[in-house]
Amino acid sequence: MSTDAHEIRPVYYDCDTGIDDSMGLAYLLGSPEIQLVGVGTVSGNTEASQAAENTLRLLGLAGRTDIPVAIGEAHFLTHAYPGGPTEIHGDNGIGNVELPPVDATPVSESAAEMIVRLSTEHEGRLEIISVGPMTNLARALELDPNLPARVRKVTSMGGAALVPGNASPVGEANVWNDPEAAAAAVAASWPLTFVPLDVTLENVLEESHRTQLLSSERPLARAVGEILDHYFDFYLPQYGRRCSALHDPLAAAIGVGSIVPVRSPWVDVQIDATDGPGRGQTIPDLRGQRLGTTDRPGAHVRMVLATDRKLQDHLVERLTGTGERR
Repeated sequence: MSTDAHEIRPVYYDCDTGIDDSMGLAYLLGSPEIQLVGVGTVSGNTEASQAAENTLRLLGLAGRTDIPVAIGEAHFLTHAYPGGPTEIHGDNGIGNVELPPVDATPVSESAAEMIVRLSTEHEGRLEIISVGPMTNLARALELDPNLPARVRKVTSMGGAALVPGNASPVGEANVWNDPEAAAAAVAASWPLTFVPLDVTLENVLEESHRTQLLSSERPLARAVGEILDHYFDFYLPQYGRRCSALHDPLAAAIGVGSIVPVRSPWVDVQIDATDGPGRGQTIPDLRGQRLGTTDRPGAHVRMVLATDRKLQDHLVERLTGTGERR
């Protein structure tokens, strides 16, 4: 499906608004290539209703409370939400930072209903960026099995292709939280790009970048800088310095097209939804890739293994409104 290079593309953002989701949201708001037409929340980093409140307050700091926010699934397809990882994202999902309240509330429709509605309003053009468990997408597919035909593409922060997981030895958190939902999203016929831990852990925001955010004239950028303090503490033992991986904002940037995958084969992918030790594993068939990127005939799932550049400087530019836009 062709798209005019100058067309402003409609994007729906599905998130469990924790710290890196907040960076992804701020990135999308600063991206002139797209129009953010809706946000849906799901339980993951925090509970879905808390994620919606976080989202509304972040949008308030950007002066964008015109963007509708829908509360999505509070629980996963086959099991109850057990609570969020407070050691990573804080008690409220955004590093225990209290953002200013806003005079805005979530819309009455569910996130799944919003996805179906937006796919009709922007038929053939709607792009989905999913950075939490894929429960809302699975529920939307249940509501309307013809949904994939109206969605241009899905970009998901999820999976671990050739590296260990972060929620289990093999499971990345978004997929591991609701592997049944991820399996449904993979089985759907839309073009789906996974942005896995293989690349997100290689893109790192440093203290110098956080300082730039904290000194920005933009309230949202400053708030993201404050929120990151908790995240940096969590990543200290993993990287040996105060910094953070850029999971969700990398998926946002790849979805927008500002960061370009350079090794990203279209391959057959399975999600382990069994109850064994492999539960939550993303299993791409990466055989035959040694001599160069090789796409599997008919595959509609892409696994990003490398990108054209690192995200961190570009991310700060977008959040602060400075520097190159590409």
